[in-house]
Amino acid sequence: MAVITSSSSSQQLQVHRFPQNNYIDSLGFLPQLSSFHRHILLATFNSDSSNSSLQLLNLTQKTSNSDSNSPEITLQSSLTTPSRISSLKTSQNPNKPLIAASTFSGDLLVYKADLVNGSLDFLNSVKGFHSGRVAGIDVSENGSEFVSVGEDGRINLVSFVNGGLSSKRVFDGNGLVSYGAVKWASPVEFVSGGLGFGLQWWDQRRPGGPVSQFKGNWTHGSTSGIVHSIDIHPSRKHTCLAGGSSGTVFAWDLRWQQQPIILAGVGTSDLSALSPSESDVWEVHYDNYTTSSNYRNISESRVLPAMICSEDGILAVIEQGEEPVELLAEPCAINSFDIDRQNPSDIVCSLEWESIAILTRS
Repeated sequence: MAVITSSSSSQQLQVHRFPQNNYIDSLGFLPQLSSFHRHILLATFNSDSSNSSLQLLNLTQKTSNSDSNSPEITLQSSLTTPSRISSLKTSQNPNKPLIAASTFSGDLLVYKADLVNGSLDFLNSVKGFHSGRVAGIDVSENGSEFVSVGEDGRINLVSFVNGGLSSKRVFDGNGLVSYGAVKWASPVEFVSGGLGFGLQWWDQRRPGGPVSQFKGNWTHGSTSGIVHSIDIHPSRKHTCLAGGSSGTVFAWDLRWQQQPIILAGVGTSDLSALSPSESDVWEVHYDNYTTSSNYRNISESRVLPAMICSEDGILAVIEQGEEPVELLAEPCAINSFDIDRQNPSDIVCSLEWESIAILTRS
């Protein structure tokens, strides 16, 4: 079932909601083979049976004259996973998209998607390389390496070696630190984030510890929080975008490392940086569809527009120095979302009330 609405701003918005049978822990678009082959990946959990699964959905547009813009989703493949999925990421190779799924039991599961035949296949796994829940995971651009972080303070790298998986520990905080998110910045660099709104830049060419750190102490101890999500723009790899507790969204520019660029939330008295959310920001992504309102004055020091989803049901676009633009305000949490790389006007998000929403901007 789809419900369509439109925004009152200059940007027209269509929202289509699709109830599901299970709770959705994470989701994302898979890379497109063509404009006729679009797929969404879901990580689901059934609270009654405690079963979890990966589901591959086919996304098509209806061709009826009455509702030509309405999408339609069809389940193509479903695989039961041995544990509940905590984080889900995919490579961007349309011919061989690899899927990395981390679990609440500390495992890494690797799958392959066949987008032509609409199937999912299990490839390999690494068991128990984290103690407890894996908080974040990311896949390198070529799909050959995975990086993971956990609440146990461990950072692990997993690589494909001779058809198998080889893992090594980059860092172990021995329970003294906790990580919530990780993101590749280059084939040899990645950024981690965790408690205290801290960020760490790691370079595999310089082992032993992070090569640069940002300690989020701008609130002078008045609040504590954790980074839940990190994004790095492919054309500006020196700037990290982070979202976390208390509606906080900020950027860390490696060229000016001492102070964060606060886009929303705590630590600012700037009215334009007021957060559209007062609760946890679960996910943050750069929004390549939104053009900066100050495009004539845009520079390398200006943070590009971003999109967030939150525990209090907000999906919004945030731009430095501007008031946020609210896309959705749901009566339940928006747990995760993704922007289609090939068609950035399209967004998919998961709602806590066991449904997904597909948004189209025009």
